[in-house]
Amino acid sequence: MQSLAKVQIRVGTAKILQGAKPAEIPVEQPTKFEFIISLKAAKQIGLTIPPEILVRADKVIN
Repeated sequence: MQSLAKVQIRVGTAKILQGAKPAEIPVEQPTKFEFIISLKAAKQIGLTIPPEILVRADKVIN
């Protein structure tokens, strides 16, 4: 599954490659954010993620 941000970047890049001026391409704000927690990275920096935060995450990576 591709993130919406990646798709928007590809569309903008394609427009530029087709001759559009970057200043004329509207800036699009994301409408959805993903909250992803990496437990391995948290452990490496000595951070303990509370369970109430973990349950709110869209994805938890071990």
